[in-house]
This record gives sequence, structure tokens and C-alpha cells, in this order.
Amino acid sequence: MNLPNKLTVMRIILVPFFVAVLLIPGIPHHYLWAAILFGAAALTDHYDGKLARKNNQVTNFGKFLDPLADKILVISALVCFVDLRLAATWCVLVIIAREFMVTSIRLVAVDSGVVIAANKWGKTKTVSQIIAIIAILLFQYVQELISLGKLSSFTIGGMPSADVFAAAGYVLILIATFFALLSGIIYIVQNIDVINTTK
Repeated sequence: MNLPNKLTVMRIILVPFFVAVLLIPGIPHHYLWAAILFGAAALTDHYDGKLARKNNQVTNFGKFLDPLADKILVISALVCFVDLRLAATWCVLVIIAREFMVTSIRLVAVDSGVVIAANKWGKTKTVSQIIAIIAILLFQYVQELISLGKLSSFTIGGMPSADVFAAAGYVLILIATFFALLSGIIYIVQNIDVINTTK
């Protein structure tokens, strides 16, 4: 297994540690640690592809596993957010449904010997989700510090920080949901020939 693929596998390995840290409030600064773990996992998404292209190490295994690792990481975070009431359930369901649809198409194509790599819209979708997740985790960390008395409460535009952060988080998830839908539609349109030939 080459280095880019090892980085992709590492992204998947980090997921259970991220989930555990996020869902165990007894861990000091757990939102901050969750953000760091998620950010580290997300960085591997940048470097695995970059290294694979630079060193001519692009493989079918990597093309298949890379977007799958992204899905595992992001969906794990979003499901946790629903449990913590940090994301709207309907948004997360839309995103998950899109991922199942795209993955199903990719699996059918692979069965026919066709490997469909992620396109730029898929990457845009992933980036929007990563930004939303890290921002929400940092928002919650600030609120955690306020609740512990380590940071004075403050307002933004006359509104309590908690309300502003909640609204900002909701908007970021909406943006991520929009790009999930858009990229899913584009994915189907671009690969309609592959879908038709595998019927």
C-alpha cells in the first residue's frame, strides 16, 4: 500500500476516536479536541490526493477509498451533531441520502469494471461540510468555556453569542446541504451513460 492510500486509511481510523471525544463531555475541552481530530483527519484528504498525483501513485483502490473515507468521516460527525442537537435532522438525512445514492452508483460501476473518481463538485461539497463541522465545534468550545466560567459571556450585534453561533451553525449546515444536493445532481448527469450501461 502506497503512502497516499495509507493516509486515506488513517482518516478512517481516526473516526472512532473523534466520535468518542465528541460524545464524552467528561473529557476536558472535548469540543476542541474533537475539532483538532476532525481537522487532522480532513488534512489527510488534502495530502493523500496531492501526493498520489505528484508521485504518480493514483490507484483504483485510492479512487474508490478516498471519497468513501470522506463520507465516513463527515457522516459520523453529522450524526453526532444530530444527537447533540447541533444540526437539523432533515439536513443530515438529505446529505446521507445523497451519499448513499452516489456510493451505490459508484459500486455498480465498479462491478462493471468502471471506477468513477470524485469530481470538483464533490470536493466542493466535502470542503463546505468540513468548514461547517469545524466551525460548529469551535463555536461549541467557546460556549463551553463560557459555561465553565473561563470566558466571560458576550454578545454579537446585541445578541447572545450562543444564539449567534446557533444561527451561524444552521446556515453553514444549510450551505453544506445545498452543495450536497447540487453535486449529487451533477454526479448523476455526468455519469448517466455509466448508469445506463450497467442496467
